[in-house]
Amino acid sequence: MELEVDVLIVGAGPAGSMAAKHASSNGCDVLLVDKKAEIGTPKRCAEGIVTTTLDEVDIIPDKRWIAREIDGIKLISPDNTIFELDTKKNKLPYRGYILERKIFDKHLAMDAIRSGAKVMLRTQAISSERIDGKIVTMLKSFQGDIKVTSKIIIAADGPESRVGKWLGLNSKLPLKDMASCIQYEMVNIKQTNMNQVHIFTGSIVPGGYVWIFPKADDIANVGLGVLKTYADKTAKEYLDDFIKSHAQTQQAQAVEMNIGGDPLGGINENRYDDNIMMVGDAAGFVDPLTGDGIRGALVSGMHAGIVASHAIEKDDFSKNCLKEYYNLTEEHLNKDYSRFNKVKEFLLTLDDKSLNNIIKELNNTDMSNISVKKLLMVIIKSSPKSLLKLGKLL
Repeated sequence: MELEVDVLIVGAGPAGSMAAKHASSNGCDVLLVDKKAEIGTPKRCAEGIVTTTLDEVDIIPDKRWIAREIDGIKLISPDNTIFELDTKKNKLPYRGYILERKIFDKHLAMDAIRSGAKVMLRTQAISSERIDGKIVTMLKSFQGDIKVTSKIIIAADGPESRVGKWLGLNSKLPLKDMASCIQYEMVNIKQTNMNQVHIFTGSIVPGGYVWIFPKADDIANVGLGVLKTYADKTAKEYLDDFIKSHAQTQQAQAVEMNIGGDPLGGINENRYDDNIMMVGDAAGFVDPLTGDGIRGALVSGMHAGIVASHAIEKDDFSKNCLKEYYNLTEEHLNKDYSRFNKVKEFLLTLDDKSLNNIIKELNNTDMSNISVKKLLMVIIKSSPKSLLKLGKLL
């Protein structure tokens, strides 16, 4: 079978579906393909999102995919010093949700379909090349092999994107920047406030943190990410040890396990070229400080879809035309993420004592109007030597 479309999108996660929605709603003939039989499974993250992200990409909250509303964050240091952001002493600057990604991702794909995109499941891209100014991609589907000719291809196929490599974009991430992540969805969690996220720091998980993200009265995602170059055990061993040693989780049991890699090295500079844009994890759109990939996926996907529609309208699919995508993602994402990456690199040098001091200092700080600059000042105050490394970020 042979098909011709304006835009081919490989990968129907949040980034791919957002790109499909915005390209098709602006008049493009769009095909969105995914190798899985069901969009949204298996889930690949802790499922947390802040409400401002939804506002940023114009998604209206829907109770069908909101598992829990979050009104507080508790940060726990290695010596069990606690810092809280909530609705009382230190006001949380924005609310959050814990999603049901299996429903949320389908919701995004359905929006893309309603906007005019075509979706094909159990369909895997096996090669892609430029021929006569267009992209020719071979797909393997349960319906048979399909040859697709597109003016633009959007790579939404995850870390170390194959599509990007086929078309000359280097998406290889250094091992030191790939976090190994594991998470259990657990029942029988014993936590007093199940509308509050808990974050545990320190040597219990070197080069990362442990999270407890509540989803119901006694259900939560419990997981961690660890940078292998800082670890002497597997991610699973660190998580199992944590669960055994903490009161919230000692009686809990897992009903689902998710594993995967999280690219924390910052956004790929080479994320576009003639006929191609890379979005989401494929281009490293992950907050290097928190590991949050949902915002980067949604925002990069939205901009890629809009830029694709502009290129189709102009009949210009050159790198020069698609640079608009690079500029938009620099402004809306990389301006912050590049700073966060430098903060992350510094935090990785800290021992448990230093982390204890930072969290103690947070408790002595007026956290109204919280900002990155204020957090940097707290770190510098608790660890004056950090001024040499972090002062230029202020």
